[in-house]
Amino acid sequence: QVQLVESGGGLVQAGGSLRLSCAASGRTFSTYTMGWFRQAPGKEREFVAAISWSGGSTYYTDSVKGRFTIARDNAKNTVYLQMNSLKPEDTAVYFCAADEIPRAALVFPEQYEYDYWGQGTQVTVSS
Repeated sequence: QVQLVESGGGLVQAGGSLRLSCAASGRTFSTYTMGWFRQAPGKEREFVAAISWSGGSTYYTDSVKGRFTIARDNAKNTVYLQMNSLKPEDTAVYFCAADEIPRAALVFPEQYEYDYWGQGTQVTVSS
């Protein structure tokens, strides 16, 4: 069983930055594809970014490209989401997720394929 714990959320003004962290338990973290998702009030949960097990490949939804950066530190069992130039529409609960199935390079899982999910951390961007 893998446990994921997000942190780093909060209230920030538009144009500001936040860095989210997701700490994972388990000895095989370095083999997992990791993803970040978000869910705004009244909306479905949506994909934000993903990173391959090695960190060599990343993938972003169009709305965050150039503003958000996903990274991982396998020695610390942690994945990060650096969020810059935040906008009010980025307001949501952010979740990290882990996919334990080995993936080929540049192949990322669909949302339903992720095996483990964190509880989420709230990000609020004021205008």
